[in-house]
Amino acid sequence: MIVQETKLSGVLVLEPKRHGDARGFFSESWNKQTMEDAGITVEFVQDNHSLSKAKGTLRGMHYQSPPHAQTKLVRCGRGSLLDVALDIRRGSPTFGDYVAIELSFENGKQLLVPVGFLHGFLTLEDDTEIVYKCSDYYNAGADSAVRWDSLGIDWGIDHPSSVSEKDAAAVRFEEFESPFHMVPQ
Repeated sequence: MIVQETKLSGVLVLEPKRHGDARGFFSESWNKQTMEDAGITVEFVQDNHSLSKAKGTLRGMHYQSPPHAQTKLVRCGRGSLLDVALDIRRGSPTFGDYVAIELSFENGKQLLVPVGFLHGFLTLEDDTEIVYKCSDYYNAGADSAVRWDSLGIDWGIDHPSSVSEKDAAAVRFEEFESPFHMVPQ
């Protein structure tokens, strides 16, 4: 597995090896020992799978507050998407900065989004599937969002084709008070 650091501490791009032949390919999308060998120690407890029918569907920017905060390991099962992680750890030198990575079925890349980051994505094709692991269970009381268009993210579009009512009504970044603090390393 290739592990690539990003400009945001803890946000990693993972590229599992694909073993292909005339039938297709095989890939280990997650292996606890491989992750630990790469210095990644996280215990996942839940897998999620989402389908967005239309190109230009935007979902985000989401987080769960402590004590139910989640690290996510995100990959694209079909189609392609622009996956975004934005630092919301108060005291972080990269607070408010983001990374945007194209994840696709074709490239097989994954994004590790640790606790303390907003997460969201924009579909780049119709019928795009996103599959991700979470380090904590979904908790409706801890679930929240920051408005996608208040963060200075270059989504590559003027307006998404679809945004949920919840995401459209989310708090703007300038009004947001983060529940996360930078943990000294």
